[in-house]
Amino acid sequence: MPLPPSAPHGSPTAPRQRASSSTRQAAAPLRVGIAGAGLLGRLVAWALARQGHQVSVFDPAPQAMPAHDGHGAAGFTAAGMLSPLAELDTAEPDVAHRGWQSIAHWQAIVAELGTRLGRPPDFSQGGSLMVAHGPDLGAARRVLQRLEQVDATFASAHRPQPLTPPGLQQLEPDLHGSSGPLHAWWLPGEAHIDTVATLQALHDDAQGVRWHWAQPVQDVAPGQLWLGNPEQTQPLSFDLVCDLRGTGARPAMPVRGVRGEVVWLHAPGLRLQRPVRLLHPRHRVYIVPRPGERVLVGASEIESEDRSPMSLRSAVELMAAAHSILPALAEARILRLDTNLRPALPDHRPQVHHEKGLLRINGLYRHGWLLAPALVDDALRALGLGALPTADSPPLHTTGVVPDIDISQAA
Repeated sequence: MPLPPSAPHGSPTAPRQRASSSTRQAAAPLRVGIAGAGLLGRLVAWALARQGHQVSVFDPAPQAMPAHDGHGAAGFTAAGMLSPLAELDTAEPDVAHRGWQSIAHWQAIVAELGTRLGRPPDFSQGGSLMVAHGPDLGAARRVLQRLEQVDATFASAHRPQPLTPPGLQQLEPDLHGSSGPLHAWWLPGEAHIDTVATLQALHDDAQGVRWHWAQPVQDVAPGQLWLGNPEQTQPLSFDLVCDLRGTGARPAMPVRGVRGEVVWLHAPGLRLQRPVRLLHPRHRVYIVPRPGERVLVGASEIESEDRSPMSLRSAVELMAAAHSILPALAEARILRLDTNLRPALPDHRPQVHHEKGLLRINGLYRHGWLLAPALVDDALRALGLGALPTADSPPLHTTGVVPDIDISQAA
């Protein structure tokens, strides 16, 4: 049966900053086996460890930090844009609604990580920008029209706000077109997060979790997890098994890989505070600031399961597009060309399935960081395992009927 829509923050059933002690101690600790140590795996492990459960995580990677070889967790390659408004270009309103919930979760999670680890991962909620060169205004307007039509479901007062050239200059002084003024829109409330630092912090703060590296999971079943050939080896037994393997969940799930490409740049002196999307008739390019004078430039998706290094054409197109709106990148140094595969299901929507002894979450190819906390929170609540922390301030979107993302429970 489907889960009920998530309660807006501020309602009587909204999650609080931390699960109460009565919630954490209501039942005996569970033995939990998690297949996959990517974003979902670390987030679930961290959440369940906070509640005192005995958690073991299994992953084929050799260590916690990425090798940037195209074969690690896709969450490391993501730019970390938390953009509920911008994603309405290709997503439905329920994705945006849960995106606002996830931003509130990330704000609280990052603060909690910082309290215990000494320094929180970088998280900023200063909004984001959409820009277009003069000749591309028509293409940009079609995107904005799509955002307005879909977002009208929520009757939201927080929509893209057009900026004059002086207004853009005030927000981002280094952002201007190489061949004339840019058309620009500010998307208030959107955020971005340092994905690598957050994944490392979730690992480091997951107290008591047992991490089993270089241990690929071959198959799962309710309460059972196989590390070798299921026909030749005995399974490991748990009270709950969580299958969070992304593309590694094949053939049990009809998941495919969608290639993502990111250029890491070191740009001393660049003044960029917000993520920027360049609207172009042919492709979408995003630019995201990171701590340490670094900048990530990437393309949202490429329909290919190719894990090879980035091509010359892709690298040139990405960097040329970024340079066309940020001339200060001319002297930036290329740190890394990163590629990976993100898990997608046939309908391009995430799925959450649970039954006694088994939880599956998959299909977050485009919206991993935007949706993961909201979906994990929904799943934990449905299983009676508490909730993720959330910020006290309400998300921007709290009205409207919210259809469920495909969340199912076995009969």
